[in-house]
Amino acid sequence: MTLAFLAVIMIGTLLLMLPMARAGGSNAPLMVAFFTSVSAVCVTGMVTVDTGTYWSTFGQATIMGLFQLGGFGMMTAATLLGLMVNRSPGLRTRLLTQTETRSLALGDVRSVAKVVLAMTLLCQCIIALALMLRLRLGHGLDWREAAWSGLFHAVSAFNNAGFSIHADSLMRYAGDAFILLPILMGFILGGIGFPVLHDLRQRLNDPRHWSLHTKLTLVGTLVLLLGGFCAVLLFEWDNAGTLGPMGVGEKLLNSFFISAAARTSGFNTIDIAALTQETWALHYLLMFIGGGSASTAGGVKVATVAVLFLLVLAEAKGHSDTEAFGRRVGASAQRQAITVLVIASVLVVLGTLALLRMTDFPTDRIIFEVIAAFSTAGLSTGITAQLPVAGQLVLLLLMFFGRVGTITLATSLVMGERRMPYRFPEEHPIVG
Repeated sequence: MTLAFLAVIMIGTLLLMLPMARAGGSNAPLMVAFFTSVSAVCVTGMVTVDTGTYWSTFGQATIMGLFQLGGFGMMTAATLLGLMVNRSPGLRTRLLTQTETRSLALGDVRSVAKVVLAMTLLCQCIIALALMLRLRLGHGLDWREAAWSGLFHAVSAFNNAGFSIHADSLMRYAGDAFILLPILMGFILGGIGFPVLHDLRQRLNDPRHWSLHTKLTLVGTLVLLLGGFCAVLLFEWDNAGTLGPMGVGEKLLNSFFISAAARTSGFNTIDIAALTQETWALHYLLMFIGGGSASTAGGVKVATVAVLFLLVLAEAKGHSDTEAFGRRVGASAQRQAITVLVIASVLVVLGTLALLRMTDFPTDRIIFEVIAAFSTAGLSTGITAQLPVAGQLVLLLLMFFGRVGTITLATSLVMGERRMPYRFPEEHPIVG
């Protein structure tokens, strides 16, 4: 999977360096093409040039193809790897896994990919149609321009890519619910994760039999969306640079959009640099957590944080088992969650230290940039293009590890798990 992503990135870089990919007809510099390709394949949305004016229609189509492959490839690969790591050589294990997870059984690779592809294209077509009609009828764009803009933003939204052909992202549509709501639904659906969507498709009217993963992801997503919404309203209500001049309806709409977009979509309807320090800190948390597992979103994932929360809650209550919704969370899942969180935190800290060493930007802006890159949120306070080449390379590494590394890590942890023929004597070091 890692080599496949690298191959697509290299192909994308070469295509973006062609004269026909740039609006002026000249070759794009290697670093610009490489950064854009990595950002697109890793569905991050960070850019060093304006997508709408710097790239030609061919270049924009190439970028859209890259983040479509990145999002679809990641969903498919993550789902298939999730099936592969069940380690089910026997019928008994297969039946137990199917009963406990209520997920897909190990089957034909092509059939799984077809289901993912069908759901992806269906959602994107509905969103693109809604956007096209609104842009044509509500904003006066001609049919061709409206269709292209609708398609580009629909694909970008569902893949949580955050790319826009507008220099101000979606700020020009901050008061248009008919534009923001379809895009909002696109990146929420894409960020929930294919296993959850599949579970809901199978048992939408039977929540009692949803898998534990589905319940944790949905509850966690709801808590993050509503909590972020209330916090943004509180922190930005009177901010003259963001929500202050808006009416009550627009404040509610944009607060919810900001809360949802912070969790890896990469779109913004207000100037990120104008947000208060408290909202920046909120973004640190929301971006770091990200979306659902096996989705187009990044971050350490909602289920990971949910498992850790349940673990802490069980420890505080003095319970030996970590439980939720009448199910016990496996010990291996708890260890994996801790490992993913620790490694992600180490990468963020190392990336922050590296950029602080290379630049003179304030620490809060550096932290925002690093977390946005690692979580593939793609949001920026406006310093991405001003970073030196070495700093941009740090962001590229964070994007790649954040997009591919966490799933690869989780898979390797499960596939590498084995029972030892012996156990060492137990001892309890002092903790806390």
